[in-house]
Amino acid sequence: MKIALGVSGGIAAYKAAEIVRLLQDRSVRVQVVMTRAAQEFIRPLTFAALSGEKVITDMFGAGADEHPNIDSAVEHIAVAQSIDALLVAPATADVLAKFAQGIASDFLTTLYLATTAPVVVAPAMNVNMWDHPATQANLEILKKRGVRIVEPGTGYLACGMTGPGRLAENEAVVAATLEVLGASQELTGETVLITAGPTREKIDPVRYLTNRSSGRMGYALAEAALRRGARVLLVSGPTALNPPGAAEVTYVESAEEMYQAVLKLLPEATIVIKTAAVSDYRPKSPASQKMKRSGPVTLELEPTTDILAEIARRKQSQLIIGFAAETQNALENARKKLASKSLDAIVVNDVSREGVGFDSDRNAVTIITQHEVVEVPETTKWEVAQRVLDQIVRLRHPQGIPLKIGK
Repeated sequence: MKIALGVSGGIAAYKAAEIVRLLQDRSVRVQVVMTRAAQEFIRPLTFAALSGEKVITDMFGAGADEHPNIDSAVEHIAVAQSIDALLVAPATADVLAKFAQGIASDFLTTLYLATTAPVVVAPAMNVNMWDHPATQANLEILKKRGVRIVEPGTGYLACGMTGPGRLAENEAVVAATLEVLGASQELTGETVLITAGPTREKIDPVRYLTNRSSGRMGYALAEAALRRGARVLLVSGPTALNPPGAAEVTYVESAEEMYQAVLKLLPEATIVIKTAAVSDYRPKSPASQKMKRSGPVTLELEPTTDILAEIARRKQSQLIIGFAAETQNALENARKKLASKSLDAIVVNDVSREGVGFDSDRNAVTIITQHEVVEVPETTKWEVAQRVLDQIVRLRHPQGIPLKIGK
């Protein structure tokens, strides 16, 4: 998910740096577009360092060192088509007027006309400028066009006056942006512990037992939970994936290492989602040296610790959600696991089906709780993650009053 953050010229421009960080904490990519006036208050280098993205400061090229070319000539169109939302914070009276009247005099105002993505503006200005009929008329025009206005706060202003006009609190700006993106904040205040990926059990220094889990389902849940405002503790087995930037990651290899990591983090968690495909067995006596080829070999295996059962045994007020990969009698086996391990919900998928589950970006699951069965037909793992979190929100807030921040 990517947004463009327009920063216009006002003393509140420095607050946009914190907005970048807060959006990144929710796994949202941010490309900053600065007006010339904004650059008088804060340097583009600050946003480039924070966002890791090119900061756009001119209509044709990024500055004196970059010559205009065909790419820079249509860059406003490319950005307009690539973003999921446009946020302007702070939005000055000048920018609001240009947006309302369709004046395209720089990159930001041209981007506004070129994009079909949702637009959020967070005004900040002198109280008299805010109260002026022209500004209020422009705001009404923008509201009628579907622009989301994050109303400014009231207080002491940089000009020395007191009244409405100060930039809304950063969390309120971020919450409004996430809302138009469809990423609500029901999990604000929750700490979600997620296990993901496979484990490896050593046979000798170069061989191990493992499974086909890629970790994609757990990583999708981690990113989705972050976007809903949660703190995420991710315990990951070996995968080739890059974790969401704001997740607090603990890397493990074996089932025992995952068990120890989960127990250590469990007291911090309010929700546990165990998607990891943990090895059920491990070699009882791993060889200390590489085993040479010498004919048939018999491995003596012993069971690993049942992490999910141990979590359920130690749980206090946490919600515990398990995953079950089955190849036969999927629903029957899942219901038994739900009851035997005292889970709040279990997500079961039939991994014998081609094209879903292991080694795939797609999945088809059934979410089972004590009182409900929810079928999620084949879709992306990202969409499955959203449906699982929807069910968790219902479990956490059975009266339908989820936690939210901002408006």
